[in-house]
Amino acid sequence: MLRVALPNKGTLAEPASTMMREAGYRQRSDSRDLSIFDEDNQVEFFYLRPKDIATYVGNGDLNLGVTGKDLMDESGKPVKDLLKLGFGKSKFRYAVHENSDWSLKDLEGRKIATSYPRLVRAHLAAERVQVKEIVKLDGAVEIAIQLGLADAIADVVSSGRTLRQHNLKIIGESIADSEATLIEREQRPDREDPEEIKEEKRVFLERLRGVVYARQYLMLDYDCPKPMLTEAEKVTPGLQSPTVAPLARDGWVAVRAMVPAGEANRAMDKLAKLGCTAILTSVIRSCRAVEGWVATEGQS
Repeated sequence: MLRVALPNKGTLAEPASTMMREAGYRQRSDSRDLSIFDEDNQVEFFYLRPKDIATYVGNGDLNLGVTGKDLMDESGKPVKDLLKLGFGKSKFRYAVHENSDWSLKDLEGRKIATSYPRLVRAHLAAERVQVKEIVKLDGAVEIAIQLGLADAIADVVSSGRTLRQHNLKIIGESIADSEATLIEREQRPDREDPEEIKEEKRVFLERLRGVVYARQYLMLDYDCPKPMLTEAEKVTPGLQSPTVAPLARDGWVAVRAMVPAGEANRAMDKLAKLGCTAILTSVIRSCRAVEGWVATEGQS
């Protein structure tokens, strides 16, 4: 039986559960539940703090987990990422008071507050910046400068709205980029998974990969005049090739192809210009990779 950790709260929690449902797994109906057993798929889900998930997986207590890439790296546990899940994207950045004209080098000899001391320490070492102190906080990092606890902060930034609310601005390049990631324990000869667990992991991974890929595409259907089919196929080449079927109307064919979601509207414009009609898109809930697949893991 597979044991999987999911975030119990925060920005990753609901999207992670939604993805599990789309992959065919049962999820909790009450947010107070700490675990749930999906009997049909023989998977037990545990709802844990996102920052603790890498620890449980790294220790071998759980087989797989969903957490942020930044939290995985910060943990220092023997885990590796299997699949980027395409949600919860953020950047880890330095920030100072908005009236400051500091650059990264100006942090030399100063105090930095963060919830990610491991990542900050490694980045500063790489940049050859020696600070006076790294102050570890578990939350509310943005208020540290206002309270005089630190001269700068290093924190996860999504929209930047919270920083602006506290009169802070970003400096320097991104320390690290993050998004929700499926992780497992690093395998070694002395602690390899049993064959049964390996197979269950493979099935779980393929189901999630199917959802990740499906979210990148839409299904596009349209009716096309036969003389324009070659040009239409250039607009919608599909993954291997479009599906083409004859229509009852002479001189017309029905075409179906997967198109990247971000290009769907432009494709519809081009098809309409070619004289195609009944052009419609539909959402793909899940799919499986095939030869010639053009997407990459974690692409959005």
